[in-house]
Amino acid sequence: MRRAARILLLLVFALLLGAGAFAPYGYDRQFREEVSAAPSSAHWLGTDAVGRDRWSRLLYGGRISIVLAPAAALVSVTAALAIGLAAATAGGWCERAAAAAIDLFLSVPWLFLLLTVRGLLPLNASPAISVAVTFGLLGLLGWPGPARVVLSAAKRQLAADYVTLARASGAGPWRVAATHLLPNLAPVTAAQFWTTAPAFLLAEANLSLLGLGISEPLPSWGNLLRELQSVAALAHSPWMLVPLALLVATLGCCEIGSAKEEYGI
Repeated sequence: MRRAARILLLLVFALLLGAGAFAPYGYDRQFREEVSAAPSSAHWLGTDAVGRDRWSRLLYGGRISIVLAPAAALVSVTAALAIGLAAATAGGWCERAAAAAIDLFLSVPWLFLLLTVRGLLPLNASPAISVAVTFGLLGLLGWPGPARVVLSAAKRQLAADYVTLARASGAGPWRVAATHLLPNLAPVTAAQFWTTAPAFLLAEANLSLLGLGISEPLPSWGNLLRELQSVAALAHSPWMLVPLALLVATLGCCEIGSAKEEYGI
């Protein structure tokens, strides 16, 4: 299963990153004479309500989501690693303050916090600004969960024999953190990245479904799924489910990778 998941993820990444080569049309090109057309040799997934090729928009939209969601997850996990490692190393009031801040942020569901912050920003922002705001907020607000895990793991490592030996050899606390703790926290950090990246993919989809994510005409997996709000249209156009199927498959493969990193299965 791990091998199959990795192969599928690589294929999806290659397909989406090569959107410029694999997409037959631009994501904003309109075919006004073929509005809401069925799949054909010219349009593999048909066209949407304004005549844009769904296959092209799926590739370009997936490229945005699958590149920027891991980038936002990297920002969150890096911040979590820095906060958790520094708090565990400093100890005392610094650790208690970091733990209190983490608990405070975790007490509010981060998706609702994200919705609140995004809702305070202009809704008529340009597509480029909406991309930067959406994934920037994800990166800045998604650190508390991984930080709690990293802090707990760092405290366990500080009680290990190799840390005691390093301290007995004269190593200071920050040298112990950089030389010994940081490498041993790599598996935990990788597991948090594998968990956070698909969560951000799903969060972007939720935001775009509510009209608070990436704005038109720029596509993303989120605003492609807005077509699924019409149940009656699905009965006549089942190919509209392809973006959802691709999103679910990608999330499933990421979860298999997360289980491998975290539990060693």
